Amino acid sequence: MAGPLMRMPNGQMIQPQIVLLREGTDTSQGKGQLISNINACMAVVDSVRTTLGPRGLDKLVQDDRGVTTISNDGATIMKLLDIVHPAAKSLVDIARSQDSEVGDGTTTVVILAGEFLRECKPFVEDGVHPQNIIKYFREAAQMAIARVKELSVSIEGKDAEEKRELLKKCAMTTLSSKLVGGEKEFFGQMCVDAVMHLDQDLLDPRMIGIKKVMGGSMRESFLVDGVAFKKTFAYAGFEQQPKYFENPKVLALNLELELKSEKDNAEVRLSDPGKYQEIVDAEWNIIYDKLEKCVASGAKIILSRLAIGDLATQYFADRGVFCAGRVTEEDLLRVTKATGARVQTTVNDVTPEQLGTCEVFEERQVGNERFNLFRGCPGSKTCTMVLRGGAEQFIEEAARSLNDAIEIVRRAVKNAAIVPGGGAIDMELSRHLRDHARGIAGKGQLFINAFARALEVIPRQLCDNSGFDATDVLNKLRQKHALAGGEGANFGVDVNTGGVIDAYEAFIWEPALVKINAIGAACEATCLILSIDETVRNPRSEGADGQPIHAPGGRGGRGGRGGRGRGRGMRR
Repeated sequence: MAGPLMRMPNGQMIQPQIVLLREGTDTSQGKGQLISNINACMAVVDSVRTTLGPRGLDKLVQDDRGVTTISNDGATIMKLLDIVHPAAKSLVDIARSQDSEVGDGTTTVVILAGEFLRECKPFVEDGVHPQNIIKYFREAAQMAIARVKELSVSIEGKDAEEKRELLKKCAMTTLSSKLVGGEKEFFGQMCVDAVMHLDQDLLDPRMIGIKKVMGGSMRESFLVDGVAFKKTFAYAGFEQQPKYFENPKVLALNLELELKSEKDNAEVRLSDPGKYQEIVDAEWNIIYDKLEKCVASGAKIILSRLAIGDLATQYFADRGVFCAGRVTEEDLLRVTKATGARVQTTVNDVTPEQLGTCEVFEERQVGNERFNLFRGCPGSKTCTMVLRGGAEQFIEEAARSLNDAIEIVRRAVKNAAIVPGGGAIDMELSRHLRDHARGIAGKGQLFINAFARALEVIPRQLCDNSGFDATDVLNKLRQKHALAGGEGANFGVDVNTGGVIDAYEAFIWEPALVKINAIGAACEATCLILSIDETVRNPRSEGADGQPIHAPGGRGGRGGRGGRGRGRGMRR
């Protein structure tokens, strides 16, 4: 930054420089920086572009620990990519926000944001001020969202059976682009059944458990109308316990049922050696008292978040009671929700109201694992999916796919409005914005037309990923959508034949909320990146010897929390 003019002894006038930033600070600004940010975002988009749609391909991502993930879920891929460019990280944020807000459409939102930026690039290169573009892009996004709401069809007010069928169609549309797309009808029905088991006021997704068991085919997956969890760590005596009950009482605990004396590092001084036996007997009396009270409560199934030792296991087996210790907190929470049991921290004064129940409890072999199943729970507000598959990576991706489908069904239940998929809604929005742009004078017409062109990227990418001629299909779609009276508004890409199809009639549906959120988030990310005109990278702090200084326990600390600082760490 320049200061006031100064006169040198030789009479020359100079303007001294004022140093604001530390030496080594990297600053980039102006049009070049903006175009650089746009290019970085477009490079990120190209990495997920081919995963869109039913014919989309998967990505294999390997992290620094050698863990590999195969997925075509946009949010998963964006999270696993180690993106270092500061502007491109905004695309990761919108993918995550779409995933948390809606559950699906993560690839769509990233591709839309990238295409908006691609359309902006020529304007920026020609010297158009970014704020002009931002103004009209926001206006176009608001119009597009309003049009989606106009075109949406409500499934509210349908009878229960018809509504389940409509929700199944939404789930199948989501699953068609996933690895389990070949069995989308089977899993679509499972997702709808799972959501319908939840409390319809809360629709808490945590109440749907997903368990993965390697081996078998996808068709061997099943839904439990209650809770299922893997057999916990078992002590001697476990095999003697009964593994099947009808209408049992369930006691849920949060305390240990095992001898504690060996764990305590206590010192006891005795003047009389005979007193030692009394201390040992006291330990046994305490645990036997607890076990007797558990059995006296009338419970036939005893679950605890903490350990149930070998003594307790054998004691319960002798009395025809089933027990399981070290049940995970998530599984115990779902058991209490399903059976109505309340978690106890003491076994004193356990009343019948604190016990839960279910119609059937059984232990069942699933592949190489044994599962404890609670079925037919009263007023069950939870359920469990047990997924089968031939490979671990396949099951992991199946679980991610089903999570997307479950989220879509949840959103469709809460916001019962759907729009045609297959790029139909995108083409209709594009046509609507083009028509509107004709009535705008000045540069705004160009910007809204650019926004409308960008929306066509979804059907174009569906064609590219399916191996069809995108230009030919888009021309057919433009022709259909240009029909008067909105007769062609439901036509989208037919990924099976490479033609066009009435997406609504073909039951290719998606919740309106997915498209509304995707357009809004993509537009916000675009406006954010366009509003950046300078990037400043501060230099890393360095020690007296020029070596970078890291916080204690950082990359250089051999001892973790402040080790001896070898390697790239702080030198002593």
